[in-house]
Amino acid sequence: MENLNDALQKLKLTADGTSDSIEGCLDCLLQALAHNNAETSVKLQESGILQVFPRLLSPHCSCAAKVANIIAEVAKNDFMRGSCVDTGLIPPLVLLLNNKDHEVLLQTGRALGNICYDSHALQAQLINMGVIPTLVQLLGIHSQHTALTEMCLVAFGNLAEIESSKEQFASTKIADELVKLFKRQTEHEKKEMIFEVLAPLAEHDVIKLQLVDAGLVDYLLELVEEMVDSNKEDDVSELKTASDLMVLLLLGDESMQKLFDTGKGSVFQKVLSWLPSNNHQLQLAGALAIANFARNDGNCIHMVEIGIVQRLLNLLDRHVEEGNVTVQHAALSALRNLAIPVLNKAKMLSAGVAEEVLKFLKSEMPPVQFKLLGTLRMLIDTQAEAAEKLGKNIKLVERLVEWCAAKDHAGVMGESNRLLSALIRHSKSKDVVKTIVQSGGVKHLVIMATSEHVIMQNEALVALGLIAALELGTAEQDLANAKLVQILHKLISDDISAPEIKYNSLIMICTIMGSEQLRKEAQDMPFKEIVSKLRRHENKLVAQQALVTEQRLVIES
Repeated sequence: MENLNDALQKLKLTADGTSDSIEGCLDCLLQALAHNNAETSVKLQESGILQVFPRLLSPHCSCAAKVANIIAEVAKNDFMRGSCVDTGLIPPLVLLLNNKDHEVLLQTGRALGNICYDSHALQAQLINMGVIPTLVQLLGIHSQHTALTEMCLVAFGNLAEIESSKEQFASTKIADELVKLFKRQTEHEKKEMIFEVLAPLAEHDVIKLQLVDAGLVDYLLELVEEMVDSNKEDDVSELKTASDLMVLLLLGDESMQKLFDTGKGSVFQKVLSWLPSNNHQLQLAGALAIANFARNDGNCIHMVEIGIVQRLLNLLDRHVEEGNVTVQHAALSALRNLAIPVLNKAKMLSAGVAEEVLKFLKSEMPPVQFKLLGTLRMLIDTQAEAAEKLGKNIKLVERLVEWCAAKDHAGVMGESNRLLSALIRHSKSKDVVKTIVQSGGVKHLVIMATSEHVIMQNEALVALGLIAALELGTAEQDLANAKLVQILHKLISDDISAPEIKYNSLIMICTIMGSEQLRKEAQDMPFKEIVSKLRRHENKLVAQQALVTEQRLVIES
């Protein structure tokens, strides 16, 4: 410790002196840090030596590498990082990143990494100081230097987590440099390091496209081919990461469309071959890729024309009993997206999609339930015959009513309500209405009319209007029990109700006049005054319907 004290004293006195005397002092500090880092760091902090270091970090100083090394060691301690910042070490360290000496660059990178460790604020400061283009340039120049390459990758991994970094990365050649580096790697650990940088960067749409242009997807496909039959833990891990990353690249509209290439793209062709694979990871990646390709009508129509639906059905069929939940979810996602264009609905219904999807009604997994409901809802949109067939399926309707009460799973609850409403709206069938009323679905549709989402409110009101028009006698008691009249009163009274909600509520008020019980409830509430006011509503349709409703209320009074 005496040697350390002497070195600190000498260093303070000779900081502007000969490099030999300084080097000796720095070596002493490094030895002490190696022996007891925490204790030595406290000693350095107390001595005020950190304030000398900015001068020693000059690009022309021969001992810059050792000083940066000391800072890197000191900054391993959480309690020292604030002192490193306060003594102004970050700016001279950032300047040193322009040095050509490998050792200086390596120690500087370590020092900056340790000072800014786990601090988004400091990492954001580095980004603002322009370290990203400098580091990308370094990676290009020193890509054969293993330690420097790893230093850059660690830095990229940390900085890429900061949202503001993405734009800066996008303006560099990061995609080209990473893909070139990736292709040269043979060791699993090195590939993993690059994967960890690519994943957060690939969340940015511009970088997605840059990575596609740099040939990353073709390389990922090669990796998958190499690993697909291997049972080695590293290979299985690499296969998963490579296929996951490929699916991530498809989330960008431009990158996805480029890889689809009107259905002729080699990537699109390759993922189709993954669906019949016996490897669950490839099945999952294939289904997710198709779900992503199916994000615009043109792609969806083309895929249905070339028979993708049957491939997805075959895949789902393999996962009905004790199936893989992630594969079920992905395949249902793909079918749901494919069912969106009107041109595809009848073809998919003819192919037996509804029947296949219904096999998963017994699933207790909310993600599968959610996609199942969405797929059926898309399929029956404007398809009266299919809506009637499904709406008379008691098992389906009972399951929907059960899920309408699934308060722990808002997505499932919302989709169940929407499908229940859709069965009525698209079938306009008395039999469907009877099935839903008898299964206890009415109260859920009345609650849905109070949703915070206008589209769901509207769907509920239209379905309730059809129930009242087609089977008022059957539904009368359920509508009364669910307090429909009070809810209609609130919907037309509330200033924040959208015009279409007021309009459909006014129609509903007229329709329930056919029920003695509901009419009496309405007469006991101040409907006339509110309806009269709505005759002056700025929306012409609302104003016109208010006039009609007012006349009906007068007649019934």
